[in-house]
Amino acid sequence: MIRDCETHGYFRAERCPICGEEGKFLMSPYEVERLGRTLAGVLRHGKFELEMDEQGFVNIRDIISEVRDRNPRMKWLRPHHIEALVETDPKGRYQISGADVRATYGHTIELELNHPTDNIPYTLYYPTTEEESDIVLETGLVPSDRAMVHLSRTYFDAVRAGSVRTDDPVILEIDVLGCEEVGIIIGRAAKTVFLCKSVPPEFLTIVTEDEFYEDDDLEDDEGGEE
Repeated sequence: MIRDCETHGYFRAERCPICGEEGKFLMSPYEVERLGRTLAGVLRHGKFELEMDEQGFVNIRDIISEVRDRNPRMKWLRPHHIEALVETDPKGRYQISGADVRATYGHTIELELNHPTDNIPYTLYYPTTEEESDIVLETGLVPSDRAMVHLSRTYFDAVRAGSVRTDDPVILEIDVLGCEEVGIIIGRAAKTVFLCKSVPPEFLTIVTEDEFYEDDDLEDDEGGEE
């Protein structure tokens, strides 16, 4: 659920995590999920064909008007409900700018998102399946059901993302510096999500969880010698 603390703003819990006050009720878990799915349809996939600029922004009041007209059960929807959902989204899936809102990633429509390109990690990660991994290593990464390739900040972020499709995802490590050297632009879309148009095969390597634990052990050993 989402509630509103008079002092500390919107939060997703029974009580404000800062002061412990109950706050004002805004949306139930069901309403949060329903509004999230609606926003995803509008902002990621162009549902309702609302006016959208080249960076994916849509006027919030246009969304509300369309949703309320189409769904009488959502007559309660107001701008602050969308604002609350965006501000408390743990994955940073949406962004508000003035009177407009957009999805930060997950689009199936072509847009010029202009995400920040500074402070990108040296390595990023991508989950695939065992059946597809050989093909990807041979041909590289290109968009499939989305307009851009979605990369994860860490190995474990990629595991979580890949677990939606398969129980045991194969994780690819992306050489970000190599990509940048050949002119591939990678943008930061959210806390753990980065976007690019493609990744050539020479910048992809399969990595395993064991390799990360081995690196941790090495760091511990080095620390003990100091």
